[in-house]
Amino acid sequence: MKTVRYILQNKPAVVYSVGKETSVFEALNVMMEKNISALLIMEDDHLLGIFTERDYARKVILKGKSSKETLIMEVMTADPVTVSLKNEIDLCMNLMTDKHIRHLPVTDQGKVIGMVSIGDVVKSIIEVQKETIKQLESYISS
Repeated sequence: MKTVRYILQNKPAVVYSVGKETSVFEALNVMMEKNISALLIMEDDHLLGIFTERDYARKVILKGKSSKETLIMEVMTADPVTVSLKNEIDLCMNLMTDKHIRHLPVTDQGKVIGMVSIGDVVKSIIEVQKETIKQLESYISS
């Protein structure tokens, strides 16, 4: 089975983050400019949380808060679930399904080195299934 390392090898090696004192409005602008739906909240090299479009909808808009006046640390999801490079893709899928989340920060030796999304995980699982089908077809034809 493929691992998180495989997913990250096929993605640009960039992690988008903001500090905890960033306004929600500024964070949303970063997300729009980078065309991403989740942003890590970091202090130096330490992962504090994650902010997603879901957080914005549920913790800002539905609560009637102002995006320009609300700090990201007030509405982020603190201490997000993380995975490591050696974790298998199936584990990622299980975590995302069980925890109802769509993004997993990837850490290596305590440092954030990437992030995998539900789309990344599904794509990898489909690739594995295609390889299995191809091998089975080859076996049957032989």
